[in-house]
This record gives sequence, structure tokens and C-alpha cells, in this order.
Amino acid sequence: MRRVLVLGCPGAGKSTLARSLGEALSLPVVHLDKLWWKSGWINRTEGEFDALLDAVLLGEEWVIDGNYLRTLPRRLARCDAVVLLDYPRRVCLLRALRRILTWRGRTRPDMAADCPERLDGEFVRWIWEFHRTQRPQVLELLDGWTGELRVFRSPRACAGFLAKLEREGQAWRKF
Repeated sequence: MRRVLVLGCPGAGKSTLARSLGEALSLPVVHLDKLWWKSGWINRTEGEFDALLDAVLLGEEWVIDGNYLRTLPRRLARCDAVVLLDYPRRVCLLRALRRILTWRGRTRPDMAADCPERLDGEFVRWIWEFHRTQRPQVLELLDGWTGELRVFRSPRACAGFLAKLEREGQAWRKF
């Protein structure tokens, strides 16, 4: 598999998994948050974002992390594989909190320059409501999609998959 999407609730670990998959598969990694945000937490217009995304999608190899439901059908049309981190909301909230504490006041590598990590009620609400609002839409778009789909319901299951992938040094193996 040479074009992989990583989807899931905010805080699940999409960006971290994307980086690990990129290393294991020797693929370039694209973070949609980095495409959407400009320096200083200023978002791009949809047109600007779409142009950047379309240029990425033309590539033959990539790992892309991020949900951005409006563009998911276009990304699904181009990808070979999807990894869905379908973790409970409490796991995502705890992981998001850990990320905020780790990066507070600093910019993560998967974000645009000068977008320091921060915590606000809107972000917490987005995580809390993801399973009710966004998850059903993601699952609906994946229903009937014919590529390679991996759904992980726990970080342990995903870590086992990644360890096997790295250990075997193979581009992608069914198990």
C-alpha cells in the first residue's frame, strides 16, 4: 500500500501513527492540520486548502492524517488503505490532555509554524461529541469502500499492528 489515510477522533494519535507508518513504509507524511492552518492559528480558505490537498493527492505515495470530512470522499478515491483509530472517547480525551501538557505553549511538528498547543472548551467539546457527530459520517463514507481497511479499537491493538509491520519490514501484510 502506497497511499494511506489515518482517521479517528481528535486526540486518538493520528499524527503519531502517520509518522510511524511513514517511517515503516518509507512514505512521505502529510498532516492535514498543517495544510489547513497558517502561522498564528489563521486558517486557509477552502480554495487554498483544496489546492494544497489536490497537489498532495496527485502523488503516488503518501500517508495523510486528519479527518476533514468535506474532503474525505476525494481522499478515499485516491488511497489504497485506511487506518481508523476508533478509540473510546475517554482514551482520546486523556491522550489529548497528555499532548497538551507535553506541547503546551510550543508548536507540534504536525502543525503550521507559530501554532502553539493550547486547550480550550471548543476542542474538548469536539472530542466529546466526535462519536455522535463525526464518527457516523466517517463510517458511512467507509461503508462499501473497497480498499484495505484497518480499524483499531484500542491503542494496544494498533501498537501490535505497527510492531508487526516494523518487525517484518514489509510494506503491508494482512494478518
